[in-house]
This record gives sequence, structure tokens and C-alpha cells, in this order.
Amino acid sequence: MKDKLDFYINGEWVSSSSAETIEVVNPATEEVIGSIGAGTKEDINNAVSAAKEAFKTFSKTTAAERSTYIQSIIEIYERRIDEVAQTITEEMGSPLWLSQVAQATTGISHFKSTLVELEKFEFEKNSNNYIERKEAIGVVGMITPWNWPMNQMCTKVASAIAAGCTMVLKPSEISPYCGILLAEIIHEAGLPKGVFNLVNGYGPIVGAALSESSDVDMISITGSTRAGIAVAQASAPSVKRVSQELGGKSANIILDDANVEKAVASGVSQCFLNTGQTCTAPTRMLVSANNYDKAVEIAKSVAAKTSAGDPLDENSRMGPISNKAQYEKVVRMIQIGIDEGATLVAGGTELPDGLDKGFYVKPTIFSNVTNDMTIAREEVFGPVLCILKYETEEEAIEIANDTDYGLAGYVQGEVSHAQEVARHIRAGQITINGGNRENAAPFGGYKASGNGREHGLHGLEDYLETKALISPLG
Repeated sequence: MKDKLDFYINGEWVSSSSAETIEVVNPATEEVIGSIGAGTKEDINNAVSAAKEAFKTFSKTTAAERSTYIQSIIEIYERRIDEVAQTITEEMGSPLWLSQVAQATTGISHFKSTLVELEKFEFEKNSNNYIERKEAIGVVGMITPWNWPMNQMCTKVASAIAAGCTMVLKPSEISPYCGILLAEIIHEAGLPKGVFNLVNGYGPIVGAALSESSDVDMISITGSTRAGIAVAQASAPSVKRVSQELGGKSANIILDDANVEKAVASGVSQCFLNTGQTCTAPTRMLVSANNYDKAVEIAKSVAAKTSAGDPLDENSRMGPISNKAQYEKVVRMIQIGIDEGATLVAGGTELPDGLDKGFYVKPTIFSNVTNDMTIAREEVFGPVLCILKYETEEEAIEIANDTDYGLAGYVQGEVSHAQEVARHIRAGQITINGGNRENAAPFGGYKASGNGREHGLHGLEDYLETKALISPLG
């Protein structure tokens, strides 16, 4: 059992003010693998106080000093990266191969890309008769999700350290051990006491206390749109900055000049990656009437080859859904799709063959989907793909933009043509022809997908205030 009941506050592990605990469940086996402490408002207040005190000195450190801390974190993280991957697989069910090549590595990549930006960033520059100065915003509250735990924690922490901020992290109670590992790494790296603090617990208690605190200058949340709205409302009275990376319902437009077989196959695989538990997943595939039937058959074939099973089995392309509540939601949404008249091409509500425990869902594909159906409008957050038909390119763009969300999008086709279509999609990041995701590229959404930008230069700037020092002329 992994019982980790203490919180990391002011450079040491301390007991919670409450004896309440939260069980952590392995979603592949449905077995309890340990417990964490359930934090309270008092725990948050203690962590925020430590961060506020540490800010007085850490905000005055040089960029070179902060670079040294980040370099040390990178070195220690690299030494423990296998442990990170194993932990991610055990607590949230990502297939081990995916944890190794993506889940764990994206975390460290954010420290690396942020370090590159920090080492060349100008915190002060002259402009006519004034000096433009960038200063750390202050104490940052961080609320992170369970689906890509290290990825989301590390991008926030790296940017905050680079900016000279101090922080309090509230990881998801569903995948908390990654946060504990990160705290251990940061402690070994020698970051000054109080700069980084970690409190585990439930969102409505710990997350709310962070949001409400008048001593927190900024909240950075990655989560559902519902959670983002709640955090923004709780933060409003203290007029703190709120940066939100929320839900998505990304369209994948396959143009007629695309390699249809390749584009459909890659789109299906991308949708099912991480068992569909990715906010940028291309869950709405838009195909012209000319290629629609062919695309459906290709998608069906890919789904048949996508195995769901034990995340420790190298042959499993999908693991389980990460928790019971999300599993029940995904199954319910699949049934809604059936009930609303979409055609079930692959998958369904039953457990995959050969599995009688674990929160597993079959890779599921619906055709004959219209954009007014629930499965086309709401984020399912599971391995569920909707294939929609369009008659003209203009209609495809209209369908792509007919959503409350705007986090990501995808376009497949001749490059210059695809780029022109991408310019018309209202979303924060558009991938052309399956291009590799660039860690330094700005990441964030339009509309209900949030605001602010993470990663690289834009992530660093999100944690800074701008000051003008105006001198007399002459």
C-alpha cells in the first residue's frame, strides 16, 4: 500500500489538520493501492502563507539562479523517469508504453523548453523614456487533472519557477502520487523553502480554498469547463488572474486532397490515444460526402485492431478509463449516442472481450452523426469518435466552429490548402497532417475551452506582470 498522508509545505512533509483520507484506486484492477490525506482550508492557508513569505526573497532571485534550479530538477527527473512512468500507469491506467514515451517525457520536456526561454528572456528593456519591466505575479495556486498528470503539473511549475513565482499545487486526488514524486524531485533539487508547496484533497474543499484566498495572486487550472467556471467565480472577489485550460471537442477536417486512408487511420488512433482521455482529442471527424463511406470502413478497421487491456501488457493500445465516475459517464454517453439515432460502427457499452474487471471501454465509433447530437456537442472524455459528413469546405468549417469549445483542431490535406482552412477554425492550436506537437508552441483555448496560454515563452509570460518605469525627458 502507498499511504502518503503528509503534505509538502515550506520545504518539509507535514501532517494534515484533518485525519480524513482518500483511497487511490488502480483503474485496471479496481483495487485500492493506497491513501492520501484529504486537505482542509487550514492546510491550504498554511501552504499559502509559506508561499507568500518565500515570495519576498524568491521573486528577487536572478534568472541565472532560477535556471540553475530548473537544471537540477531536470537532472533528478531524468534519473527517476522510469519511476514516474510506472506511477502514472498504476494510478491512472495509461498503457506503460505510453507512460514511457509520452506521459513521463512531456513532463520533463516542459522544464527543458522553459529553461531555453528563461535563458534568453529580457525581464527589463528600454523603450524611449520608459523601462518596461516584467515581474513575477506572486503566489500561484495550481489545480491539475488526472489524465496527463505530469504534463500538466510540470508546465505550470516550470513557468512559475522561471518567472520567480511561488506556488501551491493541488493535484487530482485520482492521480496524486505523481504530485508527490514531483515534490520529492523539487526538494532534492534544493528549491528554497516555501517556493513549492503541495496539498492533496478534494476540489470543492482544497481547490475552493485556493481560489478564494486573497493571498493567492493567480490561479492556473487545467480541468473541465464546469470546474473552470467554479474556480473563476470563487476567484472573482479577490480579482486574481485566472488562467484556464479546460475542455474540448476538437474537429478533424479531412479534405478531399488528403490521403484519406492515412488521414482517417491516424485520426482514429489519435482519438483513442490515452483511452480518449485527452482534452485535445480529435473526437469529431469531418469527411466529405465523396469519401464518407470509405472513411467509415477505414475507421471501423482501425477500431478492430485497437486492443484494450492490461496497461502493463505491451500489446494493449488502450488501458482503462482512469476512474469509476468517468467510466460510468463514458458508457452513459455511448448509450445516448445509440438512443439519439447515430449508427454504432464499432464498440459499445459492454466491457471488451476477456475482461471482467477494471474500468475498460471498447474503442467506439459512431457514423451518421449530426452536429446537434449530444455526442457531437459534449466532451465525452473517452475512446468515442463521431464521424460527420459535409458537402462543401465552407460547411466543414462551419461545423468545426459550431461548438462551445475551441481548444484544438486538426486539418488533413495538401499543406497550403490545409493551412488556409486552419486559419478559419476558432481554436487555440490546429495540427496539420498529424504534425508532431511542438512543446514550445503556445497552448490554450478559445471560448469555453479557457483562456491564457501555456508552454515555452507564452507559459512564462502568463506568470508575469508588466510594469512601466517612466523617467522625465531630457
